[in-house]
Amino acid sequence: QVQLVESGGGLVQAGGSLRLSCAASGSIFSVNDMGWYRQAPGKQRELVAHITNGGSTNYGDSVKGRFTISGDNAKHTVYLQMNSLKAEDTAVYYCNVNLYSAFDFALKDYWGQGTQVTVSS
Repeated sequence: QVQLVESGGGLVQAGGSLRLSCAASGSIFSVNDMGWYRQAPGKQRELVAHITNGGSTNYGDSVKGRFTISGDNAKHTVYLQMNSLKAEDTAVYYCNVNLYSAFDFALKDYWGQGTQVTVSS
């Protein structure tokens, strides 16, 4: 099957930067699109950034101008560069990949395990 492994989370001070990575592996034919979501304590999961395989991106309003999503379809990997971090960015960040299975060519959705990002002020 397919697994997503996230890395890059941690503790940073406000104004600092982190880069998250999410690598998909397994029976993958091709990636359709990828994204990052986050969930803060007591809040619902929200969109952070999204990218299509054609390179189109969109961002949550609160991160526009500070975060950048990028992807490497050949490596089945998505990244999130987070700059000018704020305390409000503290959350568990989840990678999402929508892909076609190499086994049956079905379009499927997968989630990473989540990585904690904590921004101190």
